[in-house]
Amino acid sequence: MNKPIFYFCREVLLEYSKRTREVTKELLSGISTGLGLDHSYVERALKLDSGFQILAANLYPPCPQPELAIGLPPPLDHGLLTLLINNGVTGLQIKHKGKWFNVNNDIPNSSNIFTPRAGSLLFLVMESIRVWSTAMVNNAVTRLSVVVANGPSLDAVVEPAYKLVTEEKCPPTYIPMKYMECLEMQQGNQIGGKSCLDKIRA
Repeated sequence: MNKPIFYFCREVLLEYSKRTREVTKELLSGISTGLGLDHSYVERALKLDSGFQILAANLYPPCPQPELAIGLPPPLDHGLLTLLINNGVTGLQIKHKGKWFNVNNDIPNSSNIFTPRAGSLLFLVMESIRVWSTAMVNNAVTRLSVVVANGPSLDAVVEPAYKLVTEEKCPPTYIPMKYMECLEMQQGNQIGGKSCLDKIRA
């Protein structure tokens, strides 16, 4: 029986998943602190110890006529942080104010999170700040990317941090909802072309 390539490198992928989860927790700790909250606030509130993690590897071989390629609709990821590493071949695009921009990965000595080099990580903050992304093909080289999406526990209630909202000066913008309900809304075509955030505004 033929086995997928991932079967033979499952131990490496398991270790990579563990390490990227640790990186995610450190980044979220920094975000918590930056908001004036306890460093573990996001981790505890969203129950990240039992949160979901999805690893996907993508191979884009050279395409003879990339201008004719039919791609997928741009996804709106619904997790917290997505970590992406590639082989140095440009292909990721980000949509900003209605325009598509290439994510440049060949700027030397760059530490900007939106300009990864081969072997470096690109961090995408997902639905919480509405980052849209997609990928292109080219006719010259193969592009390889490994994506690790991280999200809350399915039974975690996603809501504004109580220390950051007040009814008088800064009322909550979004209705509290279990993460599972957010996923069901998105996957069940209940959002009519909008993001989940648009649907749960208070």
